[in-house]
Amino acid sequence: MRIDLHCHSTASDGTDTPAELVRNAAAAGLDVVALTDHDTTRGYAEAVAALPAGLTLVTGAELSCRLDGVGLHMLAYLFDPEEPELLRERELVRDDRVPRARAMVGNLQELGVPVTWEQVERIAAGGSVGRPHIATALVELGLVGSVSEAFTTDWLADGGRAYVGKHESDPFEMIRLVKAAGGVTVFAHPAASKRGQTVPESAIAELAAAGLDGIEVDHMDHEPATRDRLRGLAGELGLLPTGSSDYHGSRKTCVLGEFTTDPEIYGEITRRATGAFPVPGAGGGAAR
Repeated sequence: MRIDLHCHSTASDGTDTPAELVRNAAAAGLDVVALTDHDTTRGYAEAVAALPAGLTLVTGAELSCRLDGVGLHMLAYLFDPEEPELLRERELVRDDRVPRARAMVGNLQELGVPVTWEQVERIAAGGSVGRPHIATALVELGLVGSVSEAFTTDWLADGGRAYVGKHESDPFEMIRLVKAAGGVTVFAHPAASKRGQTVPESAIAELAAAGLDGIEVDHMDHEPATRDRLRGLAGELGLLPTGSSDYHGSRKTCVLGEFTTDPEIYGEITRRATGAFPVPGAGGGAAR
C-alpha cells in the first residue's frame, strides 16, 4: 500500500480542488490519501463525492498551534468534525486568518510592494487564506522566484518584515480537543528548521506525555540525518512515525506520494480513531 497522510486542496492553500486532489492521488498510484487542509474541513464533501475506485480517503486537518512563541502544526486525523469544542477552536483560528492576511498585505504595501487585497483574494479563490497565498502574490509580482523564497525574514517568515501573528492554539489543549473528538494527532514536520524556529525535542517529549500519537518523520523539509534522528526519537517516546508529501498542487515542488507512511502505522492510526472512519472509493477498501 502507498499511503500519503498530508495533502492540501483549494479549501486552504493548495491548487487542486478536493475532487482534483483525490483523482490525482489515484493517478499517482496511491492507495490512501489524507485531506488535511489548514484549520478547515470544508473540502470533505467534494473529496468524498469524487473518490475514485481503489482509493481510500482519510479526513483530517492541519491545525495551527503555538508553544512558547514558536509556531507548530498539528495534523489531526479521523476526528468528528462537528464536535462542538474542537469546532469552536478551529473557528477561532480560521476567523483570524482574514484580518491577519489583510494586515500582512498592509505591511507589504508600507514596504513599497504593490500587492493588493484583491490580488490575494483572487489567488485564495475562496480557500482558507494564508501566507502561501500572499507568497504567491509576491511571485506574481516578480519579487521572489518561488513561494518558499517568500518565507524568509525579508518577507513572510515568523518575525519577518511583513509578518503578523494570528490566533494559534495551545498544542496541549489541541491534543485534548482532538482526542475528545475521537481523533489522532501527529506533529507535522517538527524539525523543518528552514521554515523558521522549531520546538526542542524536550517539548516533543512533553507533548508525547500529554497524548500526542505521532510525529511526521519523512517529509521534504527534513534532511536524511534529521529523518533518522526523528525516527529514533519516535521509538524512544513511543510515537508513531509517519511520512507524507505535504502536497499543495503547483504551489510547492513536492509531488503526491513523495514520502509515504508504513501500512502498519496507518493501521494503528485507524485503530485508535473513533471519531470518523476512512472512506473507501467504490471498489476500494479501508484498513479497519
